[in-house]
Amino acid sequence: MNVYDISVKGKKGEDVSLSKYKGKALLIVNTATQCGFTPQYDELQAFYKKYQDKGFEILDFPSNQFDGQAPESIEEIDNICNIKFGTQFPRFAKIEVNGKGESPLYTFLKSKKGFKGFDMNHKIAPILLEILTKNDPDYAKNPSIKWNFTKFLIDRQGNVVQRFEPTHVVAAVSNEIGKIL
Repeated sequence: MNVYDISVKGKKGEDVSLSKYKGKALLIVNTATQCGFTPQYDELQAFYKKYQDKGFEILDFPSNQFDGQAPESIEEIDNICNIKFGTQFPRFAKIEVNGKGESPLYTFLKSKKGFKGFDMNHKIAPILLEILTKNDPDYAKNPSIKWNFTKFLIDRQGNVVQRFEPTHVVAAVSNEIGKIL
């Protein structure tokens, strides 16, 4: 099984088979509009512009699971992202990335690449560490998504090759995208 065997819900609630992206490299991201990492939308759009013509797509999955940081409707989220950040990559219906209602896409992604830690040099990392440790002292032992803007890099064959936590240096993400293209 690979990512192309999975279907998700589009912005309008329609079924979308990820097989439509077969042969492309993908960066799958859970996002939120009111998060300390939201400025990463600018960097994601820069990746998209740089690599799109080389067979690269970013798939944006808004999620309200982390402190309610994506409370808007998908239409409002889409407008915010298009107007404020100029994003042009595909956005899908809001999803859950952890728990009983989690999307099968995220069940698959987490089964392939678990949590390997935050970059503690990032200014938000200590805050995340405090929040997560308070809620679950053993948070680092499970593969769950820890926060918004966790990214999964998928190669052209649909295999999960890398997981980037939101604290990872964005230039490192760009370097890895370049390698698989």
